[in-house]
Amino acid sequence: MPPDAESVTVEREQVLHRHLEAERSGDPERILGTFAHPRYELVGSGRVYDGSDEVRRYLVERAHAFPDLATEVISFWHSPSVVSAELWLSGVYRGPVGDLGAAGRRFRVRTACFFLFRDGGLVGVRAYFDSGALARQLA
Repeated sequence: MPPDAESVTVEREQVLHRHLEAERSGDPERILGTFAHPRYELVGSGRVYDGSDEVRRYLVERAHAFPDLATEVISFWHSPSVVSAELWLSGVYRGPVGDLGAAGRRFRVRTACFFLFRDGGLVGVRAYFDSGALARQLA
């Protein structure tokens, strides 16, 4: 791997570790601070949150519903503009979110995320997960 590619890989993984640590903290401002442009695409639910205000609202709602949300990295793969990650996502559903009431149930789902980069900065997270498996665990 050329030195430039290696340094880009190291820098991006540092950004991702800061981002995931911020996510574990549950602090919306800290999470927002890891983005050059905040955007979450939740493919499993069909929801997209774009820009600071929308992402902040999403993060506050998510922290209320899942106050102990945790991510465990399984692996990272690098490409020119994306770092793909396989993660375990887990927590206890304290809800409510939308039509789902708070069940107090624990969940754990395997998730694939694409962390999108542009000009060296994180510009989005696209998360794929089995929404059916998540719903069965939360019901």
